[in-house]
Amino acid sequence: MRIILALIFVLFISGCSFEDEPTNEDEVNEAFARQAEIVTAELDIPWNITKQGDSFYLSQRAGKIIKVNEADGSKEIQNVEVTKQILHESEGGFLGFILAPDFESSGEAYGYHTYEANGQVYNRIILLKFTQNSWQEQEVILEGIPGGRIHNGGRIKIGIDGKLYATTGDAGNPEYAQNLDNLAGKILRMELDGSVPEDNPYPDSYIYSYGHRNPQGLAWDHDGKLYSSEHGQSAHDEINLIEPGKNYGWPLIEGEEQGAEMISPLYQTGTDTWAPSGIAIQDRKMFVATLRGESIRVVNLDTMKVDLAFENLGRLRDVFIENDTLYTITNNRDGRGTPREGDDKLFKLSLK
Repeated sequence: MRIILALIFVLFISGCSFEDEPTNEDEVNEAFARQAEIVTAELDIPWNITKQGDSFYLSQRAGKIIKVNEADGSKEIQNVEVTKQILHESEGGFLGFILAPDFESSGEAYGYHTYEANGQVYNRIILLKFTQNSWQEQEVILEGIPGGRIHNGGRIKIGIDGKLYATTGDAGNPEYAQNLDNLAGKILRMELDGSVPEDNPYPDSYIYSYGHRNPQGLAWDHDGKLYSSEHGQSAHDEINLIEPGKNYGWPLIEGEEQGAEMISPLYQTGTDTWAPSGIAIQDRKMFVATLRGESIRVVNLDTMKVDLAFENLGRLRDVFIENDTLYTITNNRDGRGTPREGDDKLFKLSLK
């Protein structure tokens, strides 16, 4: 049976921005209660939400896939069998996970995970197939992506162009982000078989954009424009419009700073810290799951004003929207949050 949890969430009046004066008592009185439903609980640091029909597939950092039935919240734990052991330390582990476009017939999916080789930490992208009740590695799409205790990126998505995109962090080495011979601190683009697309901005290179610190969100709008969320240093978290071949400045510029032939963010949080992770776009609004911010922020892509959609769940890692329903997952057991009874959880919220 589903568990229904009524929480009080704050939704500011339309057009309200965090740049405005603090909310006064009258504005608080205009807030209304929203009801969030717990789809399932007792998860262990889920990282990515993907969905097929009535079933969710959630990656967990320790190296499992949890299949969740939306109808009754029941869970099925599915093992992940890989040829290089998943390194679940600090910010690393089994991160991004997406079903292949032909999943119903092929049973295949793509995963992104951290591993160790010759004393060094790396990340890799692999093709998995669900067989014999577990996800088994079929082939390596790309490996040798520099990794570390922090800043492993990890978001993978299939774009509207049918290509596979991946975010990589700077692995705690800021100089990697400006090095076009290094895959860290980048957004990568590849064919589904791991080959380099002929129309990538740099010949024979997976690099689609560079100068990133730790991007963790990818989403496209209805016009096909690609956006990313990115962790800043000491606040200054970013929302970026991603264009092929462009330099997004890290570590040479951040926040509102500008540099020659460098792209400044569409929006940056100033002295506030969100630690944005997964993002989703609907009706020119970007919904951003925030870890340090412990909320879903809504960025109006036309005005760049920000609303607070809801909070009080704890650290939020990913967001997924289907029709007028938003789903999000907590990461209160990741070592930086405060676990609550039943954590971690998958929540469902109506946007109507």
